[in-house]
Amino acid sequence: MASDVVSTPPANPYLIGHYEPVTDERDDVDLEVVGELPEPLVGTYLRNGPNPAFPPVTRYHVFDGDGMIHAVQLRNGRASYRNRWVRSAGLDAERRAGHALFGGLSEFRLPPPEVMETAGMMKNTANTNVVVHAGRTLAMMEAARPIELDASLATVGEYDFGGALPAAMTAHPKVDPVTGEMVFFAYSPFPPYLRYHVADASGVLVESVDVELPGPVMMHDFAVSAGRAVFFDLPAVFDLDAMLAGAPGIRWQPDHGARIGVLDRTAPHDPVRWIDVDPFYVFHFLNAFDDGETVVVDGCRSARMNVSFGDDRIVEAVHPSLHRWRIDPARGTVIDEPLDDRPGDFPRIDDRRAGLSARYGYVAASRTWAEDDIAFDGVVKHDLVTGTSRQFSYGSDSVSGEAVFAADPTRDSEDGGWLLNYVTDAGGSTDLVVVDAEVLEEVARVRIPRRVPFGFHGNWVPDAN
Repeated sequence: MASDVVSTPPANPYLIGHYEPVTDERDDVDLEVVGELPEPLVGTYLRNGPNPAFPPVTRYHVFDGDGMIHAVQLRNGRASYRNRWVRSAGLDAERRAGHALFGGLSEFRLPPPEVMETAGMMKNTANTNVVVHAGRTLAMMEAARPIELDASLATVGEYDFGGALPAAMTAHPKVDPVTGEMVFFAYSPFPPYLRYHVADASGVLVESVDVELPGPVMMHDFAVSAGRAVFFDLPAVFDLDAMLAGAPGIRWQPDHGARIGVLDRTAPHDPVRWIDVDPFYVFHFLNAFDDGETVVVDGCRSARMNVSFGDDRIVEAVHPSLHRWRIDPARGTVIDEPLDDRPGDFPRIDDRRAGLSARYGYVAASRTWAEDDIAFDGVVKHDLVTGTSRQFSYGSDSVSGEAVFAADPTRDSEDGGWLLNYVTDAGGSTDLVVVDAEVLEEVARVRIPRRVPFGFHGNWVPDAN
C-alpha cells in the first residue's frame, strides 16, 4: 500500500540556526557591557557576511547572500551597534521586483535581461570582507568590484579606482604597513585569468599586471611579503559551461595540478617564477615574510577544497589546519610542514606585522568540521617562533568566527592588544567578546541587541588621533 505521507525536504543549513538572516537595519546606543571595556580600545569593529534579503530562487550556498555590515563602535567605555545591507545594483533590482532574481554558486541562473544590463549576470553581493584604505570603506566579494560605503555604512556605489580597475578584485587585499600600499589581485573565469594590482597609500591604482595562468581557477586569497607576492594555482577549477547550465561551476580537479608562483614586487612585470607542488587547497593565508632569498608563507591548508558547491563527488569533509611553506624561487623548491593538526581557519595577525616576520598568529578553532556543520567556538594563539600554542574557548555551546586583532597603543609587545569576535550562544544571543590577546583572558562582552548571523571577515578601525 502506497504511503500518503509527504516528505518535507530538509531546510538549507545555511538559512537556519546561526546562519539565519536578519530582516532589519538598526541603530542601538548605550549597549550593555559585561566587564569593562579597555580605555585605549577606541574605534569601530566592522564585520561583513551573507544575509540574503529575499528567499533564494535556486539552491542557496552560504557564499550567495547579500552583504551586510555589522559594526560596533567603542569609545569611553561605551558601545553602540549598527547594521546595514550593502545595497548593490542587483539587490536594488530585487527590491524593486519584491523577490530574488539571481541564482547562486550551487545553481546559477541569469537574471532578466533588463536587470543584467545594469547589474550584470551575477549579483555583486560584496559580502566577504570590509576594509578601510586611503579613507575609503570598501565592502568586497571576489567576483566584482568593491562597493564603497560612507561613514554611516550607507552605500555609495561600486568603486573602480577612478576608472582604473577594469573588473573584479579579491576580497583579501593586503595593506603594506611600511609603504601604505594596498596590494591585491583579481581572478576571472574569462581571460585574463589573473591580474596583480597595487594601489598607493593615497588610493591611486598605480600598477596592474596580467599574470599567466593556463586556465581559470578559484583563487580566494594570496600571500604578500615585503618583497614578493605569492600566488597559489590550485585545482579548484571553473567550468563555465556547467555553471551556465545550472550545475556547480567550481569543481575539485586534482589532475589540473598545483603550483606556487612568486612575483617580485619591485619588478612586477618580470615573469612569475612557478614551482610545481602536489595538489592541496587553501582558502586563507595568515602571513608571509622574506627570509633571505626564501619567502615563508603560513596558511590554513586542507588536502583538497573543503567547501562543496554541490559537486556530488565530494563525499567526505576535510578540515584545514595551519601550515607553513618555505619557497625558494631561485632554486625552484618548496619545503612545507604542518604547524598544527587541529581544525581551524580564518587566520589573523597584528596587521602592523603584515608582510613582515610575525611571532603570533590567531586561528579560529572549530569543535566540529563537517560538510554542513562547521562550528567555530574559540581561537588558537600560535607562537610561530617557539612552535607552541594556547587555546581560548568562548564556550562549548557558542558559535564564533574570525578573531580580529586590535592593537593596544599603550603596550609595546607584539601581542599587546585584544581579539574581537562576534559570539552567539545556543539561545541565539550575540555578544562582541573582547579577549586580551597577551594573556588570552576575556575582559568584556558587549551585548548586541539582536542576533548577528555567522559571517566572514572584518577589521578593526581605530579612531584617528
